[in-house]
Amino acid sequence: MSNLFTDVQKQRKSRIHDELDQMLIGNGGYVSPLKYLWEDILLSVSLHKNVLLKGPSGSGKTKIAESISFEFNQPMHSINCSVDLDAEALIGYKTLVQQNGNTQIEFVEGPVVKAMKKGHILYIDEINMAKPETLPILHSVLDHRRMLTNPFTGEVIVAHEDFTVIAAINEGYIGTSPLNEALKNRFISFLIPYLSGQPLKNLFKREFPEASLTLITSMLNLSEDIFIQAKNGLLSEEAASIRSLLDATELAQYMDPKRAIQYAIAEKMEDETEKDLIIELANTWLK
Repeated sequence: MSNLFTDVQKQRKSRIHDELDQMLIGNGGYVSPLKYLWEDILLSVSLHKNVLLKGPSGSGKTKIAESISFEFNQPMHSINCSVDLDAEALIGYKTLVQQNGNTQIEFVEGPVVKAMKKGHILYIDEINMAKPETLPILHSVLDHRRMLTNPFTGEVIVAHEDFTVIAAINEGYIGTSPLNEALKNRFISFLIPYLSGQPLKNLFKREFPEASLTLITSMLNLSEDIFIQAKNGLLSEEAASIRSLLDATELAQYMDPKRAIQYAIAEKMEDETEKDLIIELANTWLK
């Protein structure tokens, strides 16, 4: 790891956060499927770059954001995008409050404003689910200016030095739209593939130290088969979700593994043919 990352990590870890902000610091534990991916992401964050994580559902994008929060001991504010996302959900809103018998207007800060002022991480999940007309409000936040004029109060906010933006997208999913070039160019983009091979095996050993070797081996073999079928177009990408596989393995320690796979993986498929294929693959490895 570079000296730059070490210096930035030391500086950010030296900051004192109050009790509520401490609760916003994520847990670590991300396992990288590629040799340099994790180090390169941390280096980009250390250079104050906006990071865009691209990959299928369950590939670990949110886990990466949480692990970055952990590595820098930096609280993280999350935004889950949808077509209903508006400026108030990002910036904040005005509300009426009673104080000393008088009614006053008070501005409640949203996640963007809080993260900018406090030098926290802003995690924007599924950013390509938001309406294109909503996101330009963030352009000045994401470029070299790192500032925002609050449209509701007129306050000019200049981001704290440690302010960090991480966004995630699931490309090609229903309800998503391509990011416009102006927004895309404000990010450093990383493709996040699913775990496989030895890195996945290491993750299973860490997460399920009490699980039998037989169960772990069967689940790893199942994962490999599902991955191949997804690559060949016979299963949806989400069938290969590592999150779902971990859920199935956890359940399988307390119930029939075949039922665990049905609940955690197969039943998430919309297509009956895909459900049947997953069950068929499970029957291959779980007798």
